[in-house]
Amino acid sequence: MDFRFDAEDEAFRREIRAFLASEWSGGTGDAAVDSEEEYEAERAFEKKLAQRGWLTLAWPVEYGGQGATNVRQAIMKEECSYARAPIGGGPGGQATGLVGPAVMAHGTEEQKQRFLPPIAAGDVSWCQGFSEPDAGSDLAAVQTQAVRDGDSYVLNGHKVWTSGAAYADWIHVLARTDPDAPKHKGISYLLVDMKSPGISHTPIQEMTGRSGFYETHFDDVAVPATNLLGEENRGWYVATTTLGFERSGIARVGAITRSFDDLVAHLSGQTSPALRHKLTEHRIEIEVARWLAYRVAWMQDHALAPTYEASLSKLYATEVAQRLANTAVNALGLRGMLDLDSYRAAMDGLPAFTYLLTMHWTISAGTSEIQRNIMAQRGFGLPRE
Repeated sequence: MDFRFDAEDEAFRREIRAFLASEWSGGTGDAAVDSEEEYEAERAFEKKLAQRGWLTLAWPVEYGGQGATNVRQAIMKEECSYARAPIGGGPGGQATGLVGPAVMAHGTEEQKQRFLPPIAAGDVSWCQGFSEPDAGSDLAAVQTQAVRDGDSYVLNGHKVWTSGAAYADWIHVLARTDPDAPKHKGISYLLVDMKSPGISHTPIQEMTGRSGFYETHFDDVAVPATNLLGEENRGWYVATTTLGFERSGIARVGAITRSFDDLVAHLSGQTSPALRHKLTEHRIEIEVARWLAYRVAWMQDHALAPTYEASLSKLYATEVAQRLANTAVNALGLRGMLDLDSYRAAMDGLPAFTYLLTMHWTISAGTSEIQRNIMAQRGFGLPRE
């Protein structure tokens, strides 16, 4: 792996930074939308990215991209996340980072022409219907049912932790189409219009005080069979494509770097030797996390499958984020424990908010335990038992 960016990449980084300075301000670093105002602001910003061709930089030109490298796209996402700006078509870049690549890898030509251009244009927002009350880390245990009925599937079930469900146009869903098959082999992957009759959602109150996640219910929802992505009963293999992209993003690293820089600027050198040493350790950890993430992008550019490297990147970055958040709250004392915009809160309450926010980072997109299992089995060839 080359640890240097070329001159064009460096010029692009300067360009995206200038764009962000003029076009985006605010944000909390929480990818899940919590209000109509947030949603409208994010959609307007993403339209500006799309107009410059930045929303889907690494996509093929025929699908609305620029054919840029995955490293170039990672630069864009790192800078957006550092600015606490959205990165593409739903919480955490659902449309650009997960759905789009899955459609390109497994979709029919009709599906590619139908679903990809609206994503590239910033015209559509997606959410994810994977986790269920009894199928989180063991995702293949999903029980939402999809029964074929003529030219449609009839969808019934209950999903949880659906980020941005109240604002999304579409949802990508894992559903069981063969209840008698082994659990990994009886699942199908469906692309579902959120305006379909029978879909309802209820917000989940989070410890941060926000409600960006939802419970989503499907009651006799008719889904056209043409919205099946990949083969029937082989949706698990499509899902592993999206999970790999979800775990390999550099967005977390941009967010962590911003938290570190803001903390150091706030302390203004008024630190003890012990705290300086701790901050130095964190800065080294952040740099390691950054290159682990860029390693995944570099591998994708060289047609190498990041079978365990994406899990390593996700695991390390999320645990670094939690350690840094803990240091920040402790370094700031009682004022560091006050919430967003509380009276006398240190740094407008962002450290306390970030501390709570990062608690779910080691759980969402696959727990740390799941990531370690993947690394052990795919990276070291260790047996399951």
